Amino acid sequence: MAVGSPFGLEQTVTAGIVSAKGRVIGSGPYDNFIQNRCLDQSGNSGGPLVNLKARLFGINTAIIASGQGIGFAIPVNMAKEVVPSLNRRAT
Repeated sequence: MAVGSPFGLEQTVTAGIVSAKGRVIGSGPYDNFIQNRCLDQSGNSGGPLVNLKARLFGINTAIIASGQGIGFAIPVNMAKEVVPSLNRRAT
């Protein structure tokens, strides 16, 4: 399930399937995306991607505009690795 605010519609949840892991979409050194079909739309970036047990496993990051609902999320473990460097930059 993907949670977000597509087109400003807050607290929207969509369900779908994970269609690939480790997807490279040409976005730099962090290319290791979870491809999903949760009808991701503009405004869902930064929202959680959770499994049926409500466990976070990804963060919605990108869509393919022409992809008709194909979205990409970074794995939560990758986000955990980056957080310390973001905290250092914020201080």
